[in-house]
Amino acid sequence: MLLNNKKPLVMGILNITPDSFSDGGKYLQLEEIVKRAKQMVRDGADIIDVGGESTRPGSNIVDVNEELERVIPVIKRLSTEIDVPISIDTYKAEVARQAVLAGATIINDIGGAKFDPLMPAVMAQTGAYVVLMHNRKPNLEETNCITAINGHLTEYEDIVLMVKKEIMESVQLVTEAGVSGDKIIIDPGIGFAKTVDGNIELLQRISELHELGYPILLGVSKKGTIGHLLGGLDVSQRSEGTMAATCFAVSKGIHIIRVHDVLENVRAARVMSELISEVKEED
Repeated sequence: MLLNNKKPLVMGILNITPDSFSDGGKYLQLEEIVKRAKQMVRDGADIIDVGGESTRPGSNIVDVNEELERVIPVIKRLSTEIDVPISIDTYKAEVARQAVLAGATIINDIGGAKFDPLMPAVMAQTGAYVVLMHNRKPNLEETNCITAINGHLTEYEDIVLMVKKEIMESVQLVTEAGVSGDKIIIDPGIGFAKTVDGNIELLQRISELHELGYPILLGVSKKGTIGHLLGGLDVSQRSEGTMAATCFAVSKGIHIIRVHDVLENVRAARVMSELISEVKEED
């Protein structure tokens, strides 16, 4: 089993991109990338999430071949040199397929298996764990810009009900393709197809997603919502806010927390987990 009921898992973000919003361009050479991944494992990362395409607003969509060139050599190296699971962060079925062949055991899809019609079948065929993130399918034929993928959703009556409904559409897609229910993890998609107020409300009510019956991954590290809650701080000044969000996630029973700064968030999650455990024991 991937998940551990005793503590939340920390997923370390390994961006192999020139333009990611937090660490774009920092890790482009293979040896640097492998060194960074190994450091995250030493810092306590339970999973390494490898991504070859930035999803920050304004970044360009990367074609399949370029994404493969970025991620496959890294996954092949890491699969033999680190002892934690490797996740591939992609919404493209062919990238997911080849990444699993290279050694990844988790497919982390920001499209919730809705962006690429081949993705549900690939997820089933590989037997990998799958992370289904809530999002809205963009019209990629009209634009080459990632902004289409995380554009704002301006109208909804109840954001939690909407997210639950649309996540379950993703669940249905992959289960009908043959993905086992015990391989499914859901992600509310903070920062994708939602307003800032919607993101905040969704976080405040995150416990309601447990009703769906699947483990939850939360990725809010250094995102605009954190910056907004800190009065508009730049991405470089959102580390403390991210750690606060990590502690909040632990308190709400989130199973996997996806972060850039592994060491700090592992420590924050550990203390929060221990304190919650002490309270439960006293109760």
